[in-house]
Amino acid sequence: MFRIFMTQLKPAALMLFWMALLTGLAYPLAMTGTGKVLFPVQASGSLIAGQSGPSGYAGSTLIGQGFDSPRHFWGRPSATSPHAYNAGASSGSNLGPSNPALAEAVAERAARLKAEHGDAPIPMDLVTASGSGLDPHISPQAAAYQIDRVATARKLSRDSVASLIAKHTQGPLWGFWGEPRVNVLTLNLALDALADKE
Repeated sequence: MFRIFMTQLKPAALMLFWMALLTGLAYPLAMTGTGKVLFPVQASGSLIAGQSGPSGYAGSTLIGQGFDSPRHFWGRPSATSPHAYNAGASSGSNLGPSNPALAEAVAERAARLKAEHGDAPIPMDLVTASGSGLDPHISPQAAAYQIDRVATARKLSRDSVASLIAKHTQGPLWGFWGEPRVNVLTLNLALDALADKE
């Protein structure tokens, strides 16, 4: 009986050892190394360096951040809680279109935008959160909607701000997948750099 048990236990223990070594160590190391070599920026979190803050980074191009100054472009609303734009709590609001809480949140966001921009039609992505609650992009229409406010606050020409948006508008992925988009962080950093030059 003991001999039968050992003949079955030994192969199982060896299989556990080799599979743990393969899937728990070798594979993750190979994937991490491949990522670092082929996609060094993305594998490191797509961080942008050279700005103030305790980390020395301005942020990540993959994670939305809260910009609320009139001098900056504003991104999509955040659905993370308890703090907005909390990368450790990525999630949607899970509020359906018939939920009164969603209608109330959209109405509050729209009222704030109208107070700053007048009665122009508001792009949908400026009043609704994304599925992750951390979308770093807005549509070119949402960026154009904010041109007058940003240009006035920074004393820049409307054309120079519009040109900056055009330079930072990314087309669909691979030319056909998705919609054109503008990364709010990179646009605001370019805006800061432009203002420093003028």
